[in-house]
Amino acid sequence: MPMTQDQRSEEDLVQRAPTSETENAEDGQSPQELYLDLMKKCLTRLLFPEKYSRIMRPKTVPRRIAWRCLQPVLARFQVDVVQRVPADPLARQEGLDWPVEAETMIGLKRLNNLEACITNVIRRGIPGDLIETGVWRGGASIFMRAVLKAYRDQERLVWLADSFRGLPKPNARKYPADARDTLWKIATLAVSVEEVKENFRRYSLLDGQVRFLVGWFRDVLPEAPIKRLAVLRLDGDMYESTMDALTHLYPKLSLGGYVIVDDYALANCRAAVEDFRARHGITEPLQPIDQIAKFWQRLT
Repeated sequence: MPMTQDQRSEEDLVQRAPTSETENAEDGQSPQELYLDLMKKCLTRLLFPEKYSRIMRPKTVPRRIAWRCLQPVLARFQVDVVQRVPADPLARQEGLDWPVEAETMIGLKRLNNLEACITNVIRRGIPGDLIETGVWRGGASIFMRAVLKAYRDQERLVWLADSFRGLPKPNARKYPADARDTLWKIATLAVSVEEVKENFRRYSLLDGQVRFLVGWFRDVLPEAPIKRLAVLRLDGDMYESTMDALTHLYPKLSLGGYVIVDDYALANCRAAVEDFRARHGITEPLQPIDQIAKFWQRLT
């Protein structure tokens, strides 16, 4: 049975999603591709590697307790607990560490996939804006704006939805899958909207095509002034955050557009995606991006 145009486009995108451990610029790249390659290496700090690594989890119980107690205080004064150990470039490419300085922690493979999704909807004329739900320091959203700039797309907007004060406390009664989630306690996940805007300015990408939705997803997404989307990137970690984003934004996703689930490897996020897909009869295949993330193209 011959493939439809949408199926061919999906196959092309899957083939373009990177699978190798290293991604290097090659001769013959266009100016747009060279610019975006440089942006990816800057946003991840692979171009100029960080000299320190964040201490994620001390080994002994007393130090772990002290570390947890100190986290909110240190974050208030914008202080990180680090060790003088250079970041592992392979872990950084895979998005498996939490950078001290980089604007994104999602790694090269997920950035390459994001580029492929956006350039695909631009090339095929799929209508709609781009959104990231859960932005941290804004790196992936900055890259979204960079792709639009590279391809001279002056019509689409980039939306950033975030509380800009960390993750919500789990509502275990309504969302049992989030009962043991402790991400709301991690102070370093709370990045202010002012800091994110400053990161955009660093790359000269803060302009009228960038819009901010500040607040908990349950409050801001139902009333978000978004008419149509072409790329929906989910990075809310939790069941609640993932389900809120899908419930309020998936109906606005154009046919031929893409859903990217950054945290599919997390059990509660994965449960939300699977529940939503089952509830709405979504059968388009989930394609792996790396060890953490998956995506699919909306065809029906």
